[in-house]
Parts: sequence; structure tokens; C-alpha cells
Amino acid sequence: MSTACHVYTGTAGHSAWFSEDAGLTWVHPNSHSGMYLEARVWSFASHPALPDLLYAGTDMGIFRWSEASARWTPLPSPMQDVWAIAIHPSDPNTLVAGTRPAAFYRSRDGGDTWQALDLPGLPSFSTINMGATRATQILFDPVKPKCLWVTVEIGGIFFSADGGDTWQARDQGLVSADVHGIALLDRPDGRRVMLATTNRGLHRSDDEGQQWHFQKIDSPWQYTRAVVPRADGTGTVFLTNGNGPPGDQGRLWVSHDHGDHWENVTLPGKLNSTVWTVATQADDPLRLWACTNLGQIFSSQDGGAHWERLPHEFGEIRALHWRRLPIGIRQQEHAVTRRVEN
Repeated sequence: MSTACHVYTGTAGHSAWFSEDAGLTWVHPNSHSGMYLEARVWSFASHPALPDLLYAGTDMGIFRWSEASARWTPLPSPMQDVWAIAIHPSDPNTLVAGTRPAAFYRSRDGGDTWQALDLPGLPSFSTINMGATRATQILFDPVKPKCLWVTVEIGGIFFSADGGDTWQARDQGLVSADVHGIALLDRPDGRRVMLATTNRGLHRSDDEGQQWHFQKIDSPWQYTRAVVPRADGTGTVFLTNGNGPPGDQGRLWVSHDHGDHWENVTLPGKLNSTVWTVATQADDPLRLWACTNLGQIFSSQDGGAHWERLPHEFGEIRALHWRRLPIGIRQQEHAVTRRVEN
């Protein structure tokens, strides 16, 4: 069956944009498709077992996209401003979502109903920025999927060994509780490396997050945003960096040895802001996309050795996701879109 690379961009104020040709042209589903045209889209999640569905966390709650009907459906829940969402790797009906102010919820029926999770000590307000804290990442352990990690800006790192029933803080040694992302990397010898990003730099743990150590990178700025292992288990991991949110300069880093050493990645052209995130998928791990906070998008077809800058530029990007879908899955007569050609 023929497939196409579908890429999804979540923006801060211009809803979600779709590309069905690897980012050359973009479709902006209008409000008649079920999501407000000026929504803020903070996160995406999908599962290969359910190719028809895509979940989005927005400032208006959680939405579920049906590829066949080309429609968004808002999901009733106690959540409003949803900043992070993740799907259990072996059970696509189990989802965990995080909000602003920071709180976490679990669904066991594909998002139809939600249960609040109890994270002792989770702050909802920060005196550092005089504002609400927010969920930044939710990560199921790919080896032990009952183990669950969440990061909070500004609130630290929390861990659950039972799928979210009970939690404990895992922030010992962090130089900042303003945590943006987390990654798990398993070495061939069985040792595990954990990496976490903060506003004041990269951190590393070699004992399952019991103790964190600051790991300085060779950059004029230590602000780090996303840390994303390439989805082939080889130990290649990408780190996004810049001079703040959104900043006006950025860098992408890569490590080929589980985060021991880092190299600067050359992205074409002048970067307009902090590099924000990298999108990767296990079924085609050498296909990658990366973006800056202020709208530039780059793609690589060789695992990150070479990058191409895509022609379309967005306003402010907060989420980037991609997957392969069968050509013709959508019922085109139902699509209500506005297309941007490049």
C-alpha cells in the first residue's frame, strides 16, 4: 500500500496546519472542520494502531481528528488549556494529558472520559514567574510502559511506576525546576541514560532520575528546550537550543553516543529564534522534521546528516508531529480547508 508523509504543525494562535506531501504545501482546516481557526495548539499525539486518529492539546481542550472525515471533535473533559498529551505505546486507548495550571489526567477509553491524577507536591502557581505552572512533556517508558514520566514548567520532574496511580518527585540535583523535556536512552550494555532540559541547561541522570547533574553544552546559551532520541534506538539524540523563548538565535545539537558528546548541526539559512523541537517516528526513523519557535521548518531524509529548509514559514510553532498514512484514507468530499501553496 502506498503511503505519504503527513506533517502537522501546531501554532500559537493559528490552529493546526497539515501537510500531506512532506511539508511542501500546507492545508489549514478552517473552523467548519471543528476547531477554532485561531486556536493555540500546544501538542499532538497519534498511535500507529489507529491511523485514522490524531489528538491535539489546545487552549480550548483536547480535540480528536478523524482522517477519514477530515473533522476535529472536541472531547468533553475537565481540562481547558492542554499543553501535553501522550498515548500508551501498547494500549492506544490509554492517554495521559497535562494542563496549564499544571495538572494531569488519564483516559482509558480513547479520550471519552478522564480521571484526575494525584501528584503530591505538584505546584499550580509559581512565584518565580508570578504565573501558572504548566505541563511540558509526558513520556511513557518504551521498555517498561507502566513507568511514566512528566515534566513541568515551573515544577520539576515526576515519576510513576504504576501507570499514573502513584507519583514521586524526581528533581534532585536540577539547577532549575523550569523543566521543558525529558528523554530515556538505553545503551547496548543495559545501562540507561536520562536527559532533561531546562531554562538553565541540559541535565543528565545515570540512576533512573534519582540524581541529576548539569551537563554544559558548548553553546553561548544554555537554554535548552527539547531532547528527542531518534526513533531507531541507536543512541542518536537531538537537543534544541537558543537564546530564550522565542529568542532570535538558535542551534540544533546531535549526539551519537547517548548524550555523552554533542555536535552542532548545520541548519540552512539564518535561524530566526530558538530551535524548538524535532519530530521522529519509529517506522521511518531517518525521516526527521525540526522547527524554530518563530516558524521555520527543516526536514532531513538521512537521519539528520543533511537538512533542507522548507519554503513555508509560520508565525509561532509550539508542536510538530509526523506519521505515514495510506494514500486515499481521507474522504476528500468532506474536507473543508484552505490550502497554502509554496
